[in-house]
Amino acid sequence: MWILTHSLNFEPMNQLHTRTSLRDTFAACGLDTGHTVLLHSSMKRIGGWIVGGAETVIQALLDVLGSSGTLMMPTHTTDNSDPARWQNPPMPKSWWQPIREATPAFRPEITETRNMGVIPEQFRRYPGVIRSAHPIGSFAAYGRYAHELTANHDYRRHMFGEESPIGQLYALDGWVLLLGVSHLNNTSLHLAEYRAHWDGKMFFEEGSAIWVDGMRQWVTYPMMHLNTDDFDLIGRAYEQSVGYLSDGVGLAETRYLRQRPLVDFAVNWIEAHR
Repeated sequence: MWILTHSLNFEPMNQLHTRTSLRDTFAACGLDTGHTVLLHSSMKRIGGWIVGGAETVIQALLDVLGSSGTLMMPTHTTDNSDPARWQNPPMPKSWWQPIREATPAFRPEITETRNMGVIPEQFRRYPGVIRSAHPIGSFAAYGRYAHELTANHDYRRHMFGEESPIGQLYALDGWVLLLGVSHLNNTSLHLAEYRAHWDGKMFFEEGSAIWVDGMRQWVTYPMMHLNTDDFDLIGRAYEQSVGYLSDGVGLAETRYLRQRPLVDFAVNWIEAHR
């Protein structure tokens, strides 16, 4: 006899979520057939019991988007970066070079995500998903525009610039779905940072392990200094300007927004306030 036990981080256990119920809830939030959607998520925020876990969430989203839609998620690997700048925790200087020499090269097909949550980690392994080649800021996508979103994204291009999946989502006039997370996790606002001009904007030299001609190499490349400290302020200001009210999936506060007007608003906000 099997006794199934789980350690649960939410209360109360009063909701049951299935593929069908989640599909209907996502549709009620505004998702529709043919949409191109970037998801940022926290599955535990949904609460209750999700039959099938992350796989069920992914299937429900794909059910709504249909064969003409596209789903994308961040699959970042921030540990494949220069340890000289690590802060949580900081590394002793004597460790920096050994870490650079020992870090496995980024491989889109096998490298695990870091601090992205269980849904993106499951999604990157989903049949038919395409993952971009950036060694720190990769994205994975499935569906009609998966190739267009991910094709031109490696260390030689700005992580969240025009050629990135974020920039390509803008070109496709796509959507952002924040499922149980705030605008602090909204990577589309980094595209606004890339486009905006302010006195404190700066770049630095980053490093990562990648494959070059079949060999592992440590490469360095320019990276824009990113700052999410004001992202919640930007997001709330935008929502207030358009009269947007958040929705919910289970217990998770949920936002479903067109990306393009949000980014345009954020560029102006950053230039006025930073």
